[in-house]
Amino acid sequence: MKPLWGIDLGGTKIEGVILKSQDDPSVLTRLRVDTERDKGYDHIVSQVGVLIDKMKQESGLEPSIIGMGTPGALDPITHTIKNSNTTVMNGMPFKRDLEERLNLEFELANDANCFAIAEAKMGIVKDVMPQARMVFGVIMGSGVGGGLVMDGKVWNGRQGIGGEWGHSFLDESGGECYCGNVGCVETVFSGPSLERFYTSISGEKVKLREIVERHKQGSDPYSSQTVERLLHFFGKGIANLINILDPDCIVLGGGVGNIDLLYTEGLERVKHFVFNPRLDTVILKPKLGDSAGVFGAAFLVG
Repeated sequence: MKPLWGIDLGGTKIEGVILKSQDDPSVLTRLRVDTERDKGYDHIVSQVGVLIDKMKQESGLEPSIIGMGTPGALDPITHTIKNSNTTVMNGMPFKRDLEERLNLEFELANDANCFAIAEAKMGIVKDVMPQARMVFGVIMGSGVGGGLVMDGKVWNGRQGIGGEWGHSFLDESGGECYCGNVGCVETVFSGPSLERFYTSISGEKVKLREIVERHKQGSDPYSSQTVERLLHFFGKGIANLINILDPDCIVLGGGVGNIDLLYTEGLERVKHFVFNPRLDTVILKPKLGDSAGVFGAAFLVG
C-alpha cells in the first residue's frame, strides 16, 4: 500500500507527515516550517511547497495526493476557504492554487475533521471501539467545533460545514457570537466564554484551570457556579448531538475537554437530556494530543 502524506496548516506552523500505509500508520517522516502568515496568502502557499520539498528530500518519496487540514473549511460550491481564523485565506481558492502551483492533488478538511478521523483510525476509538461506524470529534478550547466521521470517511456535508456543532444555538445567555448569531455553543462553554462568565459574577479575572481547581477545593462559590454552568450546558449540548446523529462514540478534544468532571458528572447531565432511557453513546478522552491534526490529514487520502 502507498504511503500517506498529510499536512496540518496552523496559524504559526505548517507540519507534514508521511505514514507508511493505511494499515501500518508508522511515521516515516515528520517535519515542520513556519507559516509566516503575516507575509500574506501567497507566502502561505509557497511555504506549503517548501515543506513538501523538504519531505521529499528527507524521505526519497514522491506524493501523488496529499491530505491537508486547514483552519476554516473549503466551500464545496465556491471552492474557496471560509470561516478561517487565518483571515488572509478567506475567499481564496486555496485548493486550486496549491494544485496549480505545486502540480499535485490535495484533499482538504478542517482541523476538527482531521482530529476526528485521526482518533477513529489510529487513536482512542481504534483502541476502545474499533467497530464504531459513526464517530464525532468534539473540540472544546478557545472555540468549540466538531468533526464527523462515517465508515472511516470524513463527512464534510453539502456546504462544507458538517460537524460545526459550535455554532448551533444553545442558550441566549451566551450573548453575541463572532458569527453574527446569539447563544451559540461556543459562546456558552468555550474556555474564554466560561472565564468571562466567572469575571461577570465575581469581578475577578481567573483562568479556567484555576476556576476548576477552586471548585474542587470548595473555596469559591463563583467557581462552583461557573463549573455548574459548564456541566449543565455540556449535558444539553452533547445530548443535542446524540439526539440528532446518535453516533457510536464521541471523542472530547481541546483544553476544556481535559476537565475530568465532564467524564463523571458531565455524563450524568448528558443522560438527563438525551432522548433515551440510557446513555449508550461512548464518551472518550483523545489519545493523540497535538499529533491528531497532521495524522488525520494523512488519513484524508487513506
